[in-house]
Amino acid sequence: MRAGRAALFWIVIIGLLLLVEFAELTHLFTVPFQIAFANFVSFIVALVFTTILALVGAVFIGIYISHRMQSPTGFTVFEEEMLKMRGDVQALRHDLEAIKERVARDPPSPTDPRPPPPERP
Repeated sequence: MRAGRAALFWIVIIGLLLLVEFAELTHLFTVPFQIAFANFVSFIVALVFTTILALVGAVFIGIYISHRMQSPTGFTVFEEEMLKMRGDVQALRHDLEAIKERVARDPPSPTDPRPPPPERP
């Protein structure tokens, strides 16, 4: 879901919740708005109803965010190639160190050239 669609979705949800709250305050649009605030019981019921909806929404948003944070997403193709290249570089380093150690142990003599390595098919 793109950012525009997500924002529109949440605006619609919040609008619906405000509509439900207004309907609760005004007894389904039959009582004038000022009288709804004058009736203490309807105001408390509307406040409790809104609080419950807010808590349920917060719990669901918290579940969604924690799920997204803890779910492994894996590596992208670029990252996989970089990891392969890193392995290749480490293998080349290891081979180079082995060659350096072999040359340090048995240095070639300038008067006694070594035979050329055998040709590969």
